Amino acid sequence: MKSIPPQLLSDRYWRGTIHLFQNHYKLNLVFNTKYFDLESGDVRVTALKRVAAPWSESEKFVLALALHLFNERNKVNLSDMDYLDDENKRLCIEAIKYRYM
Repeated sequence: MKSIPPQLLSDRYWRGTIHLFQNHYKLNLVFNTKYFDLESGDVRVTALKRVAAPWSESEKFVLALALHLFNERNKVNLSDMDYLDDENKRLCIEAIKYRYM
C-alpha cells in the first residue's frame, strides 16, 4: 500500500488491521487498492474472503483476525490461533494489543 492516512494509523479499529496487512507476508500481497479504499475507510471484506479461499488455515485465521479487529461483525475463533507458528502468534498478539490497549 502506497500511503496510509495518518488518522488511520492512530485509529484503534485500523491499527491492528494495518499491522497485520503490513507485516504478514500473505496479507501484504492483498494490501492494495483492489481491496482497500483508505481515503474512504472501506475494506472489501467479501472480496478478501473470496481471494483467501485457497489459503492455508493459518493464513485464513490471520485474515479473519485482521477483519475482526477492524469490525467485530467479522467473526474470528481465537482457538484457531493453534494453526499459527510462534512468529505469527506474536504478530497476531501485537495486533490485538494495538486494537484493545
